[in-house]
Amino acid sequence: MEFRIDGSYGEGGGQILRTSVTLATIMKKAVEIVNIRAKRSNPGLRPQHVNAIKAMASLCNAYVENVYVGSNMIKFIPKDMQSNSIKIDVGTAGSVTMILQTIIPAASLSGRRVEVELRGGTDVRWSTTLDYLRFVVRPAFSMLGIDFNIDVQRRGYYPVGGGIIKATIEPCTKLNTLDMIKAPKVEPTMVSVCSSLPAHVAQRQIASTLAKLQKVNVACKSYSASVEQSSSPGSSILVYSVSNFGPFIGGDAIGQRGKRAEDVGIEAAEKFLTAYNSNAPIDEYLADMLVLPLCLAEGKSRFIVNKASQHLNTNLYVTSKIVGCKYGISKVDDNYIVNIEHRS
Repeated sequence: MEFRIDGSYGEGGGQILRTSVTLATIMKKAVEIVNIRAKRSNPGLRPQHVNAIKAMASLCNAYVENVYVGSNMIKFIPKDMQSNSIKIDVGTAGSVTMILQTIIPAASLSGRRVEVELRGGTDVRWSTTLDYLRFVVRPAFSMLGIDFNIDVQRRGYYPVGGGIIKATIEPCTKLNTLDMIKAPKVEPTMVSVCSSLPAHVAQRQIASTLAKLQKVNVACKSYSASVEQSSSPGSSILVYSVSNFGPFIGGDAIGQRGKRAEDVGIEAAEKFLTAYNSNAPIDEYLADMLVLPLCLAEGKSRFIVNKASQHLNTNLYVTSKIVGCKYGISKVDDNYIVNIEHRS
């Protein structure tokens, strides 16, 4: 049976593509995706999408059609997973975190231990930072039974990229449902990094974030500022509140030429406080990523998120089309409760 997915649905971004290919790999079902990113100013596949699809194809020996930059339609027909290791060079500063979001659930839920080496952008615009993946996504996925580790060997920033990470993805033995309606308040932790820049850049990011949090009486549990290797100058900061059983919320920001380190810290703090002050245990960025594993977990899942983004709605729609799960989103005070039910 082949599924046909309209890539222009909802916000019509690359998430439709990544979700479709990941589910096709896990379920060993063929998928055709049409109208890829049709609403965007540069429609069709971009280099990072081509890399993600080729990576998945090499993992599961898939037959693919029309996988090239600018293509508005692809076919992806997976076979059994055969590879236990893969190396991918995204090129320049293409996001490695977006590719990891595709590979991690596909490998783990296919029951394989896979080692991945990725080269590209570790902390770039329009995608979550590597530290968000390490410190927010990883513990949340671990609760569901999906475990992975990431070793950062070199950071990669726009426009050069050149970052190197190694990830180990463990096979999922039991995929758990999620019931997260509330969670205790957890004092935030901060991780600030700069590369090929003076150490005070990372320190100033921390200082401005701390000042912003203190203005609203939010105490910080711990923080670190470090200088790491990279091929070009860059910086990032993450503010996050996480415990083994929730919450799982974070706010990140990335430095760029002409942007003051203080403004980077304030941006991360404001993003974090939006979720933290809502008392929702899941932030809007993690909510997107939880949809795929939860649509496959046997039974009912529910969680509260501070914002029902277009990305979330689109991902729920796509997974329901492929998996057949039921879902619903309803407003609860100023937050939203997401319900997902999978029936075999």
